[in-house]
Amino acid sequence: MSAAGSPERRPRRNAGFTVLELLIVVAIVAMASAGVTLSLRDGKEVQLEREAERLVALLEAARARSQLSGVPVQWRLEEAGFRFDGLDAAQLPKQWLDPDTSASLGATLLLGPEPIIGAQALTLQSRSRPGQSVRIATDGLRPFAVQSTSP
Repeated sequence: MSAAGSPERRPRRNAGFTVLELLIVVAIVAMASAGVTLSLRDGKEVQLEREAERLVALLEAARARSQLSGVPVQWRLEEAGFRFDGLDAAQLPKQWLDPDTSASLGATLLLGPEPIIGAQALTLQSRSRPGQSVRIATDGLRPFAVQSTSP
């Protein structure tokens, strides 16, 4: 029994989580899973970009060797890969690292011996994923660079 005028105290029950607390937890989990999903990359996309970076390095090395030697160098597509005309072919690769890679090029790429070449570009594609491509281009003054064209 309680004294007159004093409120009666009932034991407080644990009510669990409030709706607001649950909404905050769901929002945090959603943002974390979205971040993880966006950070994961497709293996084929990574391979195509790696192939493009490798080709940029090869083109720039051939361009520098052409300027040093004074010998004109051209890069050409072949059935199973590519070749550099004008340089010692034994020292340079001739195939793609990934057999799924293909390229499209209007003509050959002229890499030198002049220090300023015309604007040139080519596109690498994945054979198994036709919508996926990477563009490699130069304006003739700057080095070749990779420009992603994938959606």
